[in-house]
Amino acid sequence: MDNSLAKRWITGIILIVAILFIIFYTSAEILGVVIIAIIIGGMWEFNNIVFGRGFLKEKAQTFIFAFVIPLIFLFGDNQLIVAALAFCVMIVFIMFLWQVNEDNFDIIKIMKVMFGIIYIPFLMSHFILLRKLPDGEWWIMFVLVLALIGDTAALYVGKYFGRKKLLALVSPGKTVEGMIALVCGSVLACLIYVYFFMPQISVHHVLFLAFFGSVIGQLGDLCESAIKRSYGQKDASSLLPGHGGLLDRMDCLLFIAPFVYYYYIFVIA
Repeated sequence: MDNSLAKRWITGIILIVAILFIIFYTSAEILGVVIIAIIIGGMWEFNNIVFGRGFLKEKAQTFIFAFVIPLIFLFGDNQLIVAALAFCVMIVFIMFLWQVNEDNFDIIKIMKVMFGIIYIPFLMSHFILLRKLPDGEWWIMFVLVLALIGDTAALYVGKYFGRKKLLALVSPGKTVEGMIALVCGSVLACLIYVYFFMPQISVHHVLFLAFFGSVIGQLGDLCESAIKRSYGQKDASSLLPGHGGLLDRMDCLLFIAPFVYYYYIFVIA
């Protein structure tokens, strides 16, 4: 095992132990605090990628909403969440008006702020909604199993057997073979997980969630890669040895968590 893979496994095992403890042995409020910390860390990486140095006012807005939005998910209802997003858009735009001058009339900055707020705090906060479901802890684990096992399968199959590039311009390391392994690994892992820990969930639901969830998660990974590539960066940061940054670990989860949550709400419940 090369040094980078060793670092990846060591970091991964430490994270898994910490995550399991937080999910099953702490309250929903503690989990919410951890998610807020992860969101703020991801927002910090996002700001460094898309803004670089400076732009303190824009960065401050993203951090404020990165804190407020998950709090509303934790303590509010669906109507309050929608209201928060509406006022978020209005406030960000209004704040921009007071910064306009002849030398500073760049609407793209505001688009970056709005996108960052929806992309990271809004999507990631769906883990808080998952925790509120019946057997919420097990649904969070379902998402993690779906994402992490598939990602591991894709890593090794792509590394040793990958030949055909998936989307070379977006992520040169992704291969078609790795994508196939990701889907198969996710489906198999979810079937085993549900058999032992969530037997009340029908097999057809598991197959649907695992198959499409793995594809959606891979698309989430590619979307984050597209952001980094457009700014000439390989990793979001070097915070997690062997993994890159928080965003590099969150990318697929940002898409999978809402998908699983709304499937449960509209189909299973």
